[in-house]
Amino acid sequence: MTPLETPDDPSRYVRQRDADGRKDLRHPPVPEPLAVPVFDNHCHLEIEDGEQPLSLEEQLDRALEAGIAGVVQASGDIESSRWAVAAAEAHPRVLAAVAIHPNDAPHYAEAGRLDEALAVMDELAAHPRVRAIGETGLDYFRTDEPGLPAQHASFEAHIALAKKHGIAMQIHDREAHRDVLDTLARVGAPERTVFHCFSGDADMARECADAGYYLSFAGNITFKNAQNLRDALAVTPRERILVETDAPFLTPVPHRGRPNAPYLVPVTMRFMAAELGADLDELCAQVASNTLAVYGEF
Repeated sequence: MTPLETPDDPSRYVRQRDADGRKDLRHPPVPEPLAVPVFDNHCHLEIEDGEQPLSLEEQLDRALEAGIAGVVQASGDIESSRWAVAAAEAHPRVLAAVAIHPNDAPHYAEAGRLDEALAVMDELAAHPRVRAIGETGLDYFRTDEPGLPAQHASFEAHIALAKKHGIAMQIHDREAHRDVLDTLARVGAPERTVFHCFSGDADMARECADAGYYLSFAGNITFKNAQNLRDALAVTPRERILVETDAPFLTPVPHRGRPNAPYLVPVTMRFMAAELGADLDELCAQVASNTLAVYGEF
């Protein structure tokens, strides 16, 4: 795959148009820009979505218009990791995170390619524009029991890569809270560990903060059934809060079901500030500072 080129099998990188019963596939309008810029610390801009998918350049231009100074492009396999590095090389407002997604690890293992894939991640992680290993972790929702050993082995290997290269780690944790936390405690977490799209409750948030981890909140904190996330935000120290879109997924209310993109971060930031009773500009300044502390300058 040449830099920023669509892979030969584009179906892997096109979100299903009827996923989740979505009916409105138009991109939402650009919200009022943030006065104090922040960063989207986790997105998947290689995945096309919507009636008229946005190019990477269009994504970044709209993000800048909305007060989003930069993005961290996350990965899940060899191809998307290489895409992330190419994007970060081409655009100064993009940093890359590379990894084998926990749900992909068993497939690589079954094909006898997990070690090869991890070696590629090791090579890519040495690139100066790669600032995180991610997303990696455990997912007990989509991976069945036979695939869990490969998932665990991959997670521990990714932890080792983050520490080897001295970069951050973005964790995918779905219905595996206790095992993720126990693994980090047992093998030793990287110095800068981020729970991408934090999905726990207030008790878990306190445990993560006490361990020095960062909690990244996405658009699903605005969902009606996500009181656990709002409770978690309320107890998270301000210096441990990050924001993300996980675009094109988890579009915040009132645009839920429509394509998500980094330019919608202001919707989530305003919601978070209201929940915390915080001054929006002050919260943005803190979150931006936290992001730079995790990933370094863009």
